Amino acid sequence: MKKFIAGLLTLTLLTLVGSSASSLEVGKTGLEGKEVSTYLRGSFVDAKEAESKLKNAGFEIVASYKSVKKGVTIVFTNEALKSEAAKPGRAYAAVLRLFVDTKDKTISFTNPIYFGKAFMQDEYKHKVYNDAFKAINKEFLNLKASKERLKFDDLAGYHFMMSMPYYKEVSELASGTNESLLTKAKEYKKGKLLIFELKLSDTSTLLGYDLGKRTKRFVKKIGRQNATVLPYCISIENDKASALDAKYYLAINYPLLSMSEFMTISTVPGAIEKDLEKPFK
Repeated sequence: MKKFIAGLLTLTLLTLVGSSASSLEVGKTGLEGKEVSTYLRGSFVDAKEAESKLKNAGFEIVASYKSVKKGVTIVFTNEALKSEAAKPGRAYAAVLRLFVDTKDKTISFTNPIYFGKAFMQDEYKHKVYNDAFKAINKEFLNLKASKERLKFDDLAGYHFMMSMPYYKEVSELASGTNESLLTKAKEYKKGKLLIFELKLSDTSTLLGYDLGKRTKRFVKKIGRQNATVLPYCISIENDKASALDAKYYLAINYPLLSMSEFMTISTVPGAIEKDLEKPFK
């Protein structure tokens, strides 16, 4: 009976805005019908200390990227995440992100459970993403759930609204052998735009790519606190280069974005796709 009551209390805490992130540590069945926060917010630590903590937690640092002025996004992963992301069409689930905001003196993690379910969908394994969640919370104490959140049940089938794309409706950028596509991505502008390259399998590689200065201004416009949205990722898999449709990707990263706010960046999805196509022309 005590265990049953404790379980109910844990599930109740999950839905509280600003609740301790550790309250999300529940089983998959406990998440059904509940809301999951998009981000985990915490007290400031600088990028060097953050990287050290992530390594202590068993993560591999993939990249450290200046996503906005006075802000750095640290991209990280581990073997379990890479193994899941090696499955066909799942490359985007390979990495997690931490935004270190030196302006507002805060840090913000992408919630492994939220993005794991969104990107893995019916192949989601709760243990993998909950283990990553717990490892983060063990090193970074007192993280809080963000106000941005969606129901766990809705994450796999999420789209912003009718006629907007789903996860699987990706932007196809180019076709060719994996080797030729990788070469083009690396050589374009002497590789200055390539933030990271993460091989997942013999047929799948995830790239982190920089956007044009004008294009990526949208982060400042709709919320620098979510600067983990950058760098943008390109999947090179089975002789195709593709990226998540920006109308999906921006919406899943900014779930509180209203239609009127989305319209203020209506040209951005097209600009992102054009930026990502350029290396392959």
